[in-house]
Amino acid sequence: MNIKCIIIDDEPLASKIIQNYLLEFQHFDVIATFNNPIKAMVALETLDIDVVFLDINMPKMNGLDFVRTITTKTNIIITTAYREYAVESFDLDVLDYLIKPIPFNRFLKTVNKVTQRVHLQKGITKNRDTNTDSYIFLKVDKKLIKIKFNDILYIESLKDYIQIHTVIGNYLVHKSLTSITEELPKKQFLRIHRSYTIAIDKVISVEGNLVEIKAKKIPIGRKYVNQAKKIILNID
Repeated sequence: MNIKCIIIDDEPLASKIIQNYLLEFQHFDVIATFNNPIKAMVALETLDIDVVFLDINMPKMNGLDFVRTITTKTNIIITTAYREYAVESFDLDVLDYLIKPIPFNRFLKTVNKVTQRVHLQKGITKNRDTNTDSYIFLKVDKKLIKIKFNDILYIESLKDYIQIHTVIGNYLVHKSLTSITEELPKKQFLRIHRSYTIAIDKVISVEGNLVEIKAKKIPIGRKYVNQAKKIILNID
């Protein structure tokens, strides 16, 4: 399922940067670009648009005023050079707020967030019992790798990097354990230690304060132990 998006920005260079970023993701289709919100209104009302990348300071209509006028349930991503509109934007229920110049790693986080949101809206849920296609894109050795949630065994923190252990191999990613854990489905993954996040359904056994996943014994941290055992052992 491809995600349809439009870009609204009066700065051609800023619009081009977002277009180039999106070219890295085959499941995103840029339907159109506009240099002001008024021109985009017809497209938004007549086309099935999933996501709008929207600047704020533009001629004829402010981006936030545009958000207030639209009646569709389209996901809005704000792209702006100004931090001061963040609170107002989130009050309008925007999905994300990106500060220009937008680093690619930060944009990647937004792509993953958008992908999960649109899948959920279209009934492609992240339920681990019924869906094997939910995934996340991560940058590995200068390439974007699609990693399916169901393939992940556990994730290990290695200072400034994380090692993602999967059923088909391991991936070293420049990212924090806290950051990746926030991007994963909470019903499927659980942080059990300052250095480990695990896939709950991959646990083979629990012994004391250790869990076993594919012959690997992983410690449960002291501050995580009570809640972790309740979730892993499915104790109410």
